[in-house]
Amino acid sequence: MQPEVIKAIDLRYEGKTTESNELLQKVVEEFPKDPYVNYQCAWSFDLLGKETEAIPYYEKAIDLGLSGKDLEGALLGLGSSYRTIGEYAKSKSVFQKGLDVFPNNRALKVFYSMTLYNLKEHDTAMEILLTSLIETTADEDILHYKRAIQFYSDKLDKTWR
Repeated sequence: MQPEVIKAIDLRYEGKTTESNELLQKVVEEFPKDPYVNYQCAWSFDLLGKETEAIPYYEKAIDLGLSGKDLEGALLGLGSSYRTIGEYAKSKSVFQKGLDVFPNNRALKVFYSMTLYNLKEHDTAMEILLTSLIETTADEDILHYKRAIQFYSDKLDKTWR
C-alpha cells in the first residue's frame, strides 16, 4: 500500500476529510488502475457528501477487481450513493449483486431495504428489516416475540377475520 494512502486514511480518522480527499485524488491520478486506491478515493468523496463524485471511483474499483471486505464496502457505498442521488434501479442492482456475493452482510441488507422502500416495494423492505432485527437483536422484549415477528414479517398486509 502506498504511504500516501496510509496518510490519507489517518487524516480521515482524524476528521480531516477534505485533506484526505485531496490527497487521495492525487494518489489515484498516480495509480489509476489500483482498485484499492480507487475505493479509498470513492469513500473519501462519500464522506464529504459528494456521492455523485464517488460513484465513478466505486465503479472503477469494482471493475478493477477489488475483493474481500473492501469489495463489500465498495458495493455498499456504490449502492448507497446511487440511492441518495435517486438512481433507485441502479442501487437495487448493486445491492442484489452485493447480496449474491456476500449474503450474510446485514448492512447490505439494511441499505437494500431502504432502496426497496424508495422503489415502493414496502413489503419486501419491511420483511428484510424485520428479519434482520430478530436475527441480530439482544433486546429481550423483541426476542420474546421473535416467532410472531418472524411469522408476520412477510404477511404485513394479511388480515385474519
